[in-house]
Amino acid sequence: MKKLSKGIVLSVALFAVSGLLAGCGSKGEAKQLDQKKVTIGVTSGPHQEIMEEVAKQAKKDGIELTVKSFDDYNTPNTALNDGDLDGNSYQTLSFLKQQVKDKDYQISSAFKTVAFPLGVYSKKISDLSKLQLGDKVGVPNDPTNEFRALKLLEKAGVLKLKAGVNVKATKNDIAENPKKIEIVELEASQIPSQLGELAAATINTNFAFGAGLTINDDAIYHEPLENNPNYNVFAVRTKNKDDKVIKEIEKYYHSAETKKFIEKKFKGSVVPAF
Repeated sequence: MKKLSKGIVLSVALFAVSGLLAGCGSKGEAKQLDQKKVTIGVTSGPHQEIMEEVAKQAKKDGIELTVKSFDDYNTPNTALNDGDLDGNSYQTLSFLKQQVKDKDYQISSAFKTVAFPLGVYSKKISDLSKLQLGDKVGVPNDPTNEFRALKLLEKAGVLKLKAGVNVKATKNDIAENPKKIEIVELEASQIPSQLGELAAATINTNFAFGAGLTINDDAIYHEPLENNPNYNVFAVRTKNKDDKVIKEIEKYYHSAETKKFIEKKFKGSVVPAF
């Protein structure tokens, strides 16, 4: 009976230890991203072009970055949270924080990337003061970007928002609209194609670029080009924030080569935020 008891105790102990070791191994595997192959989501346009430049630098050191392009602002975060992407580079910090709050995503900012000054464009007027009674003005329909667009229109004197509105503000939060401007909420990526049907529209720089529009040459009004507070970030699942490969990607993104590429390619419409 004594021998049997010792055998049982020994078996239980070994089982517990092996289970503990297996659990530690699983945790390590789940936490760390592949150090040589990483899939990154971007929106088409500047974000994609910049990340492809970063991928060229990483490739020289044996790191393969696969860049996947999206045409909307919601899918890349869903794909990242669900594990279909390892990181994404396309959104402002305020947009990311709002998405995390609204959808309970387990994703975080890993490092700053670039700033995209928001601009107002038009094929019909050269100045916002020339808007007529009842004119239609397009804005992005997603949280934070619509608020950002409305704040820009407020700064230009087109309208006035209610006091204390936050990043989830919509056209329903307009307090004063002297010219009774009709605010048309549209999917951000679709606004350039609708510009001809509107008196004016606020367009995110990445989608403006896709339509051949630039801040310096085409915008009739825009956010500050320097020290823009609406900087973009590279996002990852929170558990991967400190992974070695993410630090490597940050190094390539913040390199002198990438900064030179951004400045030469986008001529001030997209600016480094690092």
